Amino acid sequence: VLVNIGNHFDLASSIFVAPRKGIYSFSFHVVKVYNRQTIQVSLMQNGYPVISAFAGDQDVTREAASNGVLLHMEREDKVHLKLERGNLMGGWKYSTFSGFLVFPL
Repeated sequence: VLVNIGNHFDLASSIFVAPRKGIYSFSFHVVKVYNRQTIQVSLMQNGYPVISAFAGDQDVTREAASNGVLLHMEREDKVHLKLERGNLMGGWKYSTFSGFLVFPL
């Protein structure tokens, strides 16, 4: 974790918990490992998928997938990434996840 002001991202569970009601921005970038495989990563809000990203070129050893979204969140809402299928290069080592409050409500 490079920045975690307020400690609202729990390292042990890899879950962000909204400290207050508002509009939040989230983005992620992931890298797949092997060719002939597809990866799918979903951004989950309170256990439900909101957006996904895919990388599935069969002839490429390393390929990236990215996505981003603005979400209306209530206090205590939870956001995390879920690897739906595939393998990530170095686990999550070469992947990023970022989120921040844009506008409090």
